[in-house]
Amino acid sequence: MNKPQSLTQRWSETVVDTYGIPSIGLVSGQGATLNDEQGKSYIDLLAGIAVNSLGYGNEHVAQAVSHQARTLAHTSNLFATQPVLDAGAKLIERVGDDSARVFFCNSGAESNEAAFKLARLTGRRRILAAEHGFHGRTMGALALTGQPDKQRSFRPLPGGVEFYPFGDVEYLRQLVEQDPQDTAAIILEPIQGETGVIPAPAGFMKKVSELCDEYGVLLIVDEVQTGVGRTGTFFAHEVEGIQPDVITMAKGLGAGLPIGATITRGRAKGLFGPGSHGTTFGGNPVACAAANVVLDTVNAEFLAGVTRKGDYVRQECEKYSIVDRVRGRGLMLGLVLSAPVAKQAVRDGLEHGLILNAPNENVLRLTPPLVISQHELDTALSTLGTILEELA
Repeated sequence: MNKPQSLTQRWSETVVDTYGIPSIGLVSGQGATLNDEQGKSYIDLLAGIAVNSLGYGNEHVAQAVSHQARTLAHTSNLFATQPVLDAGAKLIERVGDDSARVFFCNSGAESNEAAFKLARLTGRRRILAAEHGFHGRTMGALALTGQPDKQRSFRPLPGGVEFYPFGDVEYLRQLVEQDPQDTAAIILEPIQGETGVIPAPAGFMKKVSELCDEYGVLLIVDEVQTGVGRTGTFFAHEVEGIQPDVITMAKGLGAGLPIGATITRGRAKGLFGPGSHGTTFGGNPVACAAANVVLDTVNAEFLAGVTRKGDYVRQECEKYSIVDRVRGRGLMLGLVLSAPVAKQAVRDGLEHGLILNAPNENVLRLTPPLVISQHELDTALSTLGTILEELA
């Protein structure tokens, strides 16, 4: 009898090779710990790329999703359902503007596609996006992504997008003033995650907001990775007290289920109308049921815990001799290494039961589940310290 193939062996026979063949196959998880098909455990410091905000096996999420799937799994947006209305109301409350409205979709790329279309509906053509930013892989979101290597094979992309150095408000002002009457929007991430966890300089978002107010330009803040408590506040832009016209989000909102949202207010209010945009699965009741659990869980006490855990991780990681500095906030941190060994650290991590991520050769990105326990943190940081000291 032939021995059954492993999950990783079957991968290339089934799945398009856009990610390469995974090195391990996962089968279960609890809290911030995952288990592979061989029975080996791993502490997860990636959380499905900042997605599994409430960790694995969360009973409240499981109950809500199971109940909704048995009750009403899908209707399309031709009909109203309670979960989508509840989730929308909770997001509007978080924004703090009763005039805000929410468009639900399925991913961060979709939420940024919607933002792109909102910019077009202003009647203006130009959208200004940050160099090295990342907004998704679909064609519109890719056009906003300031990473030429990701764009090159898919040109020509949708036009009208121009790029500015992230954090350089004077350069951005010059771009706007070249043609303010045709500048529709400025888009930015509070922290550029895919580039290596690079926060916007202090005061930058506030100055961009003032620039947008001055010229009637939409301010789009991409909170896909930074939102839902990841940085210790519900939205990362809250630290500068700004009110964007458009907020895009996804990842942690569904605790592992696919859901995104584009929140409109201010100058973006009323730009979408009947027939201007849509998505079959957006606002799916099951995904919204999960989102409601997340939105009910991520309260002030929870956010304080994220900040406390993040400060602890930063403090411990700064002790490692190979760590030059730690960037980011809350539980979205980038360890900037003094040697190009980040990808080797990821490989070594798997051998030692630790899931890590390296956006480039010099940075490790840490985005664990927000519910990671102190015991899991201590174990993970001890293992990480051993790995990095060996590489040093």
